[in-house]
Amino acid sequence: MVVDWALTAVFAALVLPCVVRLVRLDYARLGHGVRHGDLAELLLVVAMVAMVSPVGGPIPAAGWQAVLVLTTGWFALAWWRSRTCAHHALSAAAMLYMVTAMPHGGMGTGPWLTMSDARLAVPVVAVLAAGYFVADAAWSGVAVVRGSVAAGAAAGSGQASRAVCRVAMGAGMGYMLLASAW
Repeated sequence: MVVDWALTAVFAALVLPCVVRLVRLDYARLGHGVRHGDLAELLLVVAMVAMVSPVGGPIPAAGWQAVLVLTTGWFALAWWRSRTCAHHALSAAAMLYMVTAMPHGGMGTGPWLTMSDARLAVPVVAVLAAGYFVADAAWSGVAVVRGSVAAGAAAGSGQASRAVCRVAMGAGMGYMLLASAW
């Protein structure tokens, strides 16, 4: 229960940098793809809060499944068309897997989305996805520490904020997938 609340607080704290980027950045200069990525990140952060919160979320699991199917499809198409947005497509697909592969409708949760004590179906998918997210979080963390995103931060592009959020989200996704695999 303590871990669930700690993760809820961490993911809820990631909402602020997502919203700040969406409000402050000049997307006409940065491009609409960057804005779509920032919107997707906000959506995925809110979904993570709903999944890890011990009380569940105000949106039933079926609602999250619908939103995540659309998000996965949108970014998969963008990935196919321009070879960008792969990370967002994979993130949305992994979250769709978590929402779909967890048990639903038990007496303890009803239709609400909560991953507390949930065990995912097909654990090998969870382990493979966790490997990707942990590796991506490590790579993003190294980039932050080395300061390779500092140039983008100085230009007001939100790169540093995105990289820090990617580290936290990747580590959290990896943890949730591995913890729910068995």
